[in-house]
Amino acid sequence: MMKIIHVLFTVYSIVLFFVLLLILGIFIVIPVSISPAGGNISFLFIRIWARIWSFGSGIRYEFHGRETIDRTQPYIYIFNHRSFLDAAIIPLAIPQQVRALGKKELSQIPFFGWVVGKVAIWVDRTDAASRRKSIDRLVTFLHQGISAVVAPEGTRNDSDAPLLPFKLGAFRLAIETGIPIAPIAFIGADKSMKKGSLLISPGRIKIYYSNPIIPTAATSVEDLAEKCRSRLEAMILTHE
Repeated sequence: MMKIIHVLFTVYSIVLFFVLLLILGIFIVIPVSISPAGGNISFLFIRIWARIWSFGSGIRYEFHGRETIDRTQPYIYIFNHRSFLDAAIIPLAIPQQVRALGKKELSQIPFFGWVVGKVAIWVDRTDAASRRKSIDRLVTFLHQGISAVVAPEGTRNDSDAPLLPFKLGAFRLAIETGIPIAPIAFIGADKSMKKGSLLISPGRIKIYYSNPIIPTAATSVEDLAEKCRSRLEAMILTHE
């Protein structure tokens, strides 16, 4: 019986996800389509969507250390990717307009791909040219003062390890642009949507922020990646 209730709750949560996107989608798409500055309005509606969906799905948030973020300064945000719920967590966790890298496959989801594609950069991770083009687009946005968000593990972490090995793209981007990296740890998302399952459960997600890491503090791309990985891993192990 509990399994049936869990499935029904998940169906309700997914339906709520898309109904809210249908209602608010036009308010997300139009401002950012007019100009990059309009993205601030688009993100207001993205946060409204994420907040209502989270409330309706019984998901609550705690924010720890968000004062480390200077909202007038662009960052390259990195985070630990352990759940599909990250799509709703990111706009609530980051108090700025951002552009995110997303798997090309997600762009095929009807309506979702069209709406999210206005604030995401779709990338085919199997294609080097696609990866380079996506980084070039992020550089353009960063130079416009718009932050970027990247999952440096490259895919969702379904292992027991705190983090998967890091890809180097975000760290090359930081060194190329001089933009600080801001690590964020999402704790508890994988409990509301467990690995290997599509079932959603109510829960509490804690979000921890680190002091940004300046690229010039590293001697190489690999050194910067290791510094950021060590920082994010320590945040996860401390707070899990």
